[in-house]
Amino acid sequence: MRKATVKGLRSKGKSLIGTLFLIVTMSVFFAGCSSSITTDNNGQSALVKQEESLKETEEKNKETASNTVNGSLKIHFIDVGQADSILIEQGSEAMLIDAGNNDDAEVLKAYLNGQNIEELKYFVGTHKDEDHIGSADIVINSFKVNKVYFPKQTATTRTFEDFVKAVKNKGLKLTVPSVGESFKLGEATVTVLAPNSSSYEDANDYSIVLKVTYGNTSFLFTGDAEAVSEDEMLSKGMDLSADLLKVGHHGSRSSTTEAFLNKVNPKYAVISVGKDNSYGHPTEEVMNRLKAHNIAVYRTDENGTVVATSDGKNISFNVEPGSYAFASSSNSSSSKSNSNTSSKAGSSSNSSSSSNTSNNTSTSGTGKIKGNINSKGEKIYHMPGGAYYDKTIAEVWFSTEEEAQAAGFRRSKR
Repeated sequence: MRKATVKGLRSKGKSLIGTLFLIVTMSVFFAGCSSSITTDNNGQSALVKQEESLKETEEKNKETASNTVNGSLKIHFIDVGQADSILIEQGSEAMLIDAGNNDDAEVLKAYLNGQNIEELKYFVGTHKDEDHIGSADIVINSFKVNKVYFPKQTATTRTFEDFVKAVKNKGLKLTVPSVGESFKLGEATVTVLAPNSSSYEDANDYSIVLKVTYGNTSFLFTGDAEAVSEDEMLSKGMDLSADLLKVGHHGSRSSTTEAFLNKVNPKYAVISVGKDNSYGHPTEEVMNRLKAHNIAVYRTDENGTVVATSDGKNISFNVEPGSYAFASSSNSSSSKSNSNTSSKAGSSSNSSSSSNTSNNTSTSGTGKIKGNINSKGEKIYHMPGGAYYDKTIAEVWFSTEEEAQAAGFRRSKR
């Protein structure tokens, strides 16, 4: 009995000591916390600050991890003449942006087969024009396609009807992308930047604009988006920065404005354009802008199919840069694009083209009414205060509406 009692007392003593130790420890802990809360000038505890620091570290780690990629991203600007078709590959996944003209079907099928493409995760038709969805029906019927993106736009053309029919036959639907939406292509991220409105006067401004990011490299694909759409992206403060810009609307003067180019600030530009085309693409204005910014230009009319390859850090090409020559100009050696030039070529001479104007018009910029020829060849004039006035690049100025109408221009509907 005595031994048992002593043993019990020892056990109780240990328990009491343990309890006292726990009380003292907890008191010190809460006292420390209380002190931290009352002495923090910002009203935040050290614990909260630590948590915030950890969160910042985690975000940085995530950002670093997101910029670490394996393999390569390949972008093929397929030579389809005066049209667009861009194949993008990353890992085992591929997508196609646009599908050239109606007569480009065999060219595209052969090219995709040559790259061992059996499946397209996405097909993106930037807008309804025949030089962008012309062979889309054949591509969709010939390859497995998982998803089709297209803007909220319709047309009554046979080309558009064939495209829609092919989509339906494959059990697919036209998915209208939302601005800000992102989706993955392998380890690359594709983000939708436009269109930002539901209605446009010019069909080109409905163009889906995509930014593709791979590691620390980025690429901007603008379809035929013109100044109106570009201005919307600028006004929304979007991150337009990109290493490579697919020049809008084949180098038309109504796209790739100075403000837009400044914001994108690309090292490289690719123009998908037909040799000796009847549209005057690429235009002098756009080529002079690219030259002034010392942007290396690659163009399908001179280089054929252009392939850009990114390892997540650097971008390489299968061809040397093309020239800064614009439509109806000779390709002189002084026009050669050079990606290694250190100067910005800001002092380069911009040859002033002589414009044939009637007595009714003024190209001096002193008129109040802006005249512009849209992608359909329609002559439209814009009045001050009109919906598109500030966004329109004037090709000719008028002093009165009568002068504009006499020159064959109609008033803008908005």
